[in-house]
Amino acid sequence: MSISDVITLLGGVALFLFGMSLMGDGLKKVAGNKLELVLYRLSSTPLRGVLLGTGVTAVIQSSSATSVMVVGFVNSGMMQVKQAIGVVMGAILGTSITGWILCLSDISGGSGWVDLLSTATLTGIVAVVGIVLRMAGKKQSTLSVGNILMGFAVLMFGMSSMSGAVAPLKESEAFTGILTSFSNPFLGILVGIVFTSVIQSASAAVGILQALAITGAVTYEVAFPIIMGIAIGAAVPVLLSALGANIHGRRTAFVYLLIDVLGVAIWATVFYIANAIFHFPFTTATMTTVSIALLNTLFRLATVIVLVPFIGLMERFVCFLIPDKNGADPAKLEMDRLEERFLQHPALAIEQSREVTSAMANTACRNLMDSLDLITAYSEKGFQLIQELETTVDRFEDKLGTYLMKITVKSLNTRQSEEVSKYLHTISDFERISDHALNIAECAKEIHEKSIVFSGEASHELQVLETAIRDILSLAVNTFIENNTEDARRVEPLEEIVDTLCDEMKSHHIDRLQRGVCTLNQGFVFNDLLTNFERVADHCSNIALALIELQSDSFDTHEYVRSLKQVKDDSFAKYYDEYKIKYSLQ
Repeated sequence: MSISDVITLLGGVALFLFGMSLMGDGLKKVAGNKLELVLYRLSSTPLRGVLLGTGVTAVIQSSSATSVMVVGFVNSGMMQVKQAIGVVMGAILGTSITGWILCLSDISGGSGWVDLLSTATLTGIVAVVGIVLRMAGKKQSTLSVGNILMGFAVLMFGMSSMSGAVAPLKESEAFTGILTSFSNPFLGILVGIVFTSVIQSASAAVGILQALAITGAVTYEVAFPIIMGIAIGAAVPVLLSALGANIHGRRTAFVYLLIDVLGVAIWATVFYIANAIFHFPFTTATMTTVSIALLNTLFRLATVIVLVPFIGLMERFVCFLIPDKNGADPAKLEMDRLEERFLQHPALAIEQSREVTSAMANTACRNLMDSLDLITAYSEKGFQLIQELETTVDRFEDKLGTYLMKITVKSLNTRQSEEVSKYLHTISDFERISDHALNIAECAKEIHEKSIVFSGEASHELQVLETAIRDILSLAVNTFIENNTEDARRVEPLEEIVDTLCDEMKSHHIDRLQRGVCTLNQGFVFNDLLTNFERVADHCSNIALALIELQSDSFDTHEYVRSLKQVKDDSFAKYYDEYKIKYSLQ
């Protein structure tokens, strides 16, 4: 084999890998940006998981990519390990589809219309159509179809280059001798593992084996162990992807290796024992691209069929092998949803951001509610819990802010951009609400330590205002989580009521000071509470307005509030009058 042939072979491999990647990316875009959401939402049963894993892998042309995606699902809490095992099995089966596509390279020319079916002609036609669509197409869907066709053409051209480069080897006794040595099961499996680990693609490894089959030197006893080794080697990129994953993500990655190792152990044992007894005559048969694709598919299909009933057992085994030594932190589990892997799939990343922001909102809400309870029932344990939750909310804001900014640089449609904007506008308000919860808790601590007792009138007013704060907070958080813009319009009238209540209570407090009913010592804490209550209501208003303004594609909230209060539309006036009666200080 000359230097020129070696360079042609390596160039063919490069084109093959690039074509497969280009075709897979195009297929994924044509399938839509919700392909990943469908995968994790519809994989509730093992059989459904296998079918979906097979389908998605057939589309994106990579079992490793599907499995890495599933590791991300499990790592983020979207999917359970048991649920993921079925999808991984489907991915292992689905990757064999590429081998069948490459069988088209066996089509040879002839005369008349048969010549139109030759590999060179078919590749040329597909390439011409693909480049026309890429150059003339204006829609993203047209460009994606062009990418699919161009990817297919490049893949087939790479396959032809590889086949042409190795064609002279059919006369080489040395090459035949090397291939024959791979009939040793252990050596053949090892070669398959190492080769696939290096090129990071089982589909490409099978494709190269199919190209070598053109020489006529690849027999069944050579191909079978290499195909088994390719299956195990495909687990390497998945294992590497789980290095930074949590315990559940690592378990899922290990499942990929476990399935392939079990498949190889089972079928190698069955075949070689049976061959030793019956001496199968087909072991020396020369393999073609079609027979290699068939062998690869049958091996993977047989492995999946045998192992599907033992999904529960495999889950228990990986849990035993990779135990969870630390207790689960609920907040960390929520934040783990913000998977870096999902940034390549904006629909998934935004869906997870929504879940985590909702968790942050609930945590901030709980923190404020607990701080209000401390005013009348103080405890040191409760105060420490407020501090811990405040730290947790800060972590939420840091993680979400960083993640959302990474999403903004991706290619987003209008609706996705609006969603990201909403979350970026509201996470700071939730964080500030939690800050005020800590401030209120510190006021409660001062009241407890200094044995401050408010007058009956002041206590009544605080109780009315506290009720209004609880209501506006619950209303704002619920409207955000449910994305309910209708209820969001109830927040602003209540926020104005809170402002009015605070002004009245400050005026009443000054009057009580003049009458000697209240002291300055009480007054400092009383005013601090009013200030924090008023700020909480302001942040609730910001949250509701962010939802409302999204509907008009604008974030000029100050202008909106100004016009809202000036016009005093029917709904605002209705809600305001309702709240004015409900939260009267009389």
